[in-house]
Amino acid sequence: MNLFLKDKIAIVGGASMGIGLGIARILAEEGARVAITARREPALIEAANALREKTGAEILPVQADCRRAEDCERVVETVAREFGGIDILVNNDGAPPLGELTSFDDAAWGKAVEQNLMYVVRMARAAVPHMEARGGGILNIAAISAIQPIAGFGLSVATWGGVIGYAKTLSLELARRNINVNTICPGYIETQRLEKVFAAGGQDPEKIRAELTEEVPMGRIGTVDDIASIVALLVSPRGRYITGTTIQVDGGLLRGLR
Repeated sequence: MNLFLKDKIAIVGGASMGIGLGIARILAEEGARVAITARREPALIEAANALREKTGAEILPVQADCRRAEDCERVVETVAREFGGIDILVNNDGAPPLGELTSFDDAAWGKAVEQNLMYVVRMARAAVPHMEARGGGILNIAAISAIQPIAGFGLSVATWGGVIGYAKTLSLELARRNINVNTICPGYIETQRLEKVFAAGGQDPEKIRAELTEEVPMGRIGTVDDIASIVALLVSPRGRYITGTTIQVDGGLLRGLR
C-alpha cells in the first residue's frame, strides 16, 4: 500500500536508537524527508548516516534536549527553514526513572513533566503553524503503563496520562485544519528501556524476560517495527481520518475494556 509519504517532511524525536530510530527508518523508506533529534550528538550523527545509507533518503540530524523549551523551538524552526515546512511530528523520547512515587521529590517530578508532557506541548505549539496550510499528522509515543498503570512506573504514568488528555483535546481543536493527533502506547518492546526493566530489582533478567513474555497473549516481546508500522499509517494521508485515539500496540497485553 502506498502511504503517500513521498517528500513529506517529518520530525522524529529520540531517533538515535530504539523506537524513534525505527520510526525514522520506515518514514524514510516510504520516501519522507526526515529530521531526527536526540540529546547525544555522536549517536545522532551515527544514526543519520546509517539511515541515509540504508534508505537513500534526505536525513537532517538536529541535536536537542527535548526537556528545554528553547531546544524544542530551535528544532522546529531549523526543520522548517532547511526543508521548507513540516507535515509530520512524532514526539518520542525516553522515560523518567523507575521507583516508588513517594520516593521522588519535586525536582524529579519537575524533570518528568518537562520530559514527557511539556516536550509534547512545546513541539506541537511550535510545529502547528507550519502544518496548518499543509495538513499533517502529530503522533505521541507513550507506553502501555499510561493506560494500565504498573507499580514503579508512576512518573511515566502520571505525565503520559497528561499527554493523552492533551492530545485528545488538541485533536478536537485541529481536526478542521486537516491535522490528526494520536497517541501510541507500546507494550513490551525490545528496547534499552525494556532491558532496564529486566535488570530492575536485582532479579535474574532472563527470568523477568520469560515472565513478561508469558504475560503477552501473542507470546512474544514486540519489535520496533511493530510500533513503526502503525505510526507510519497514522501520520500518513491514508490514516488522516483517525484522530483523537490512544492505541495500545502490545500483543494483547491490555486486559481492560475501553
